[in-house]
Amino acid sequence: MTKLDKKQIADLLPHREPMLLIDELYDIKKLSTATAVVNVKKDSFFVQGHFPDNPVMPGVLIVESFGQAAAALTAHGLDKSTYENKLVFLMGIEKARFRNPVIPDCKLILKIEAIRSHGRVWKYKGEAFVENKKMADAIWSATIVDKK
Repeated sequence: MTKLDKKQIADLLPHREPMLLIDELYDIKKLSTATAVVNVKKDSFFVQGHFPDNPVMPGVLIVESFGQAAAALTAHGLDKSTYENKLVFLMGIEKARFRNPVIPDCKLILKIEAIRSHGRVWKYKGEAFVENKKMADAIWSATIVDKK
């Protein structure tokens, strides 16, 4: 089983702390599916302001986590020379649903699937869970672009 830790994910993505949200990627099926872990901590950067005394992970950061997991899945599956000097940019979110609040001090588990690709454009879907309870789901598209 292929498993990537945070350092290996950082080698694939341009994101850095505090915006590198994915802590682990496992159950990777090349360019197809993967599971990601986001450790949502009591000291996560958003806790102090969203919301004081009642912290909740912002939905936009859940969507960002989906995007990072998908980018890592794709980057891991492509030949290094193909992905070198490239970035993955979010193009659109077709559907996102936030079903339950994600409260800090949990493991957010993301199930990611690449639905299709056409050249440099990819479409994905994902579901987010905490302790097997669905927290969110989304369908989105992204493109691979050259770094400037």
